[in-house]
Amino acid sequence: MSDHTLPGTTPANQASSSVNETLEDYTLRYAPYSFRRWGAATVAITALGGIAYLADFSIGASISFAYGTTNALLAILFAAIIIFLTGIPLAYYAARYNIDLDLITRGAGFGYYGSVITSIIFASFTFIFFALEGSIMAQGLQLGLHIPLWLGYLVSTLMVIPLVIYGMKALSQLQIWTTPLWLVLMIGPVVYLVWQQPSITEHFFSFTGQQGKEGVDIASVMLGAGICLSLIMQIGEQIDYLRFMPAKTADNNRAWWSAVIAAGPGWVILGALKQAIGAFLGFYLLTLTPGINSTEPVQQFSAAFHQMLPGWLALALAVVLVVISQIKINVTNAYSGSLSWTSAYTRLRRHYPGRIVFVLVNLAIALALMEGDMFSVLGNILGFYSNFAIAWVTVVAIDIAVNKYLLKLSPKHPEYRKDMLYAFNPVGMVAFLAAAGLSIAAFFGLLGHFLMPYSPLIALVVAAVLTPIMGVVTGGRYYLKAKEDGITEPRYDQHDAPIGTVYHCVACQQQYERPDVMFSAAHNGIICSLCKTLH
Repeated sequence: MSDHTLPGTTPANQASSSVNETLEDYTLRYAPYSFRRWGAATVAITALGGIAYLADFSIGASISFAYGTTNALLAILFAAIIIFLTGIPLAYYAARYNIDLDLITRGAGFGYYGSVITSIIFASFTFIFFALEGSIMAQGLQLGLHIPLWLGYLVSTLMVIPLVIYGMKALSQLQIWTTPLWLVLMIGPVVYLVWQQPSITEHFFSFTGQQGKEGVDIASVMLGAGICLSLIMQIGEQIDYLRFMPAKTADNNRAWWSAVIAAGPGWVILGALKQAIGAFLGFYLLTLTPGINSTEPVQQFSAAFHQMLPGWLALALAVVLVVISQIKINVTNAYSGSLSWTSAYTRLRRHYPGRIVFVLVNLAIALALMEGDMFSVLGNILGFYSNFAIAWVTVVAIDIAVNKYLLKLSPKHPEYRKDMLYAFNPVGMVAFLAAAGLSIAAFFGLLGHFLMPYSPLIALVVAAVLTPIMGVVTGGRYYLKAKEDGITEPRYDQHDAPIGTVYHCVACQQQYERPDVMFSAAHNGIICSLCKTLH
């Protein structure tokens, strides 16, 4: 075992690292059947609790002010359809085979080291949105408690650390208990406002925005959709919960599918609704108090609550909504970000420092962005980031739906273990780099002024078309480096369910289920996927 021991550790320390993996929710590996003791409904509610973020309200208000209500709502709808469709294969694959998006990406066109790039892209998503939500919470604390913004940023960062350390066990309880209150506080004032002032909806739908364009303008719709599509990466956070779905059986088939669709691609239905509400509340606030920053959710809800309740209570409830929302989403951002950073670092350095280290790294980056006032350039950041996100998610979704199931060029069952995969797979890498590169060039005007608004559409189309083309050109040769893993028992049964036989890892001396192990010639025995990564 000495050749496997990490620098500065003993074999006992190395075994302890794997034992602690239970607390860290199987960060870099398959989530075993023995650990998945939550029901489908519990997993779904926990996953949906993570979309309580308030950035949707800012996004909706921002694009409505820029392009008008009609174009904003069409942009929201277009983006929601794309996000829903691309999310279906990803959510199914994660829930069926109990692995996260990084592990899926390795075997779905990118290769073992190729997916390091996408891990960093996903980590970037989590700290960007952590910073956005932390900024919104700081705005609420400033408005309600007169706490300076810089201190509010620090408070919003530090308060999630205790909650995120213990992973799924703590997060499931937090999300389940806070979701009902959050829903009431979010929906209640909007319903009351429409009921009390029905004429405002007519004025809202006729609002033409800063550009004052009448009717539908396709370029404006695409510009707005580009901002909304930055949220396509949210499916990765949904998957971080969906990988703990119980095994799919004949008895729970309907409940299983309902939970997967609702908590997977279905998150965008509530997300699109929040964006539309944000556009509405922003417009209402603009008519009520011209000149105020009506893209700030705390200002939006404070104005709506003031129509229902006394001033002090309205402000208090607005602040409570902001705080609850921020905690619900930012524990997910911190959790998912730590998984991505850990995955990338462990593969590159062959050293596993533990997920908690990268919780702190992710939070430090987010805090720096908050202190740098990234909220003021929200649209530009999200519009740029969406080009990478759309390209990645589309490539993986098309690889699963088309290359795996339709063309059968890619192995049906997921593979993520080192030595079983090539370092890089040209199918996903070429499609992703071409899609992201062309869309970013369009975003910055390098392909001409006309194509600038269509950069998200370019990313989507190029990724969707090039992925199967590359699969055909390569003949699927670069998906698997080895066909057999040295164990005679298959990883999956005839119904594609993971086999739960337990094997003993000769490196860390722990027990792991069949999908997570392989034979290692270097160790002359069965080894788990993480120990293989570290070898």
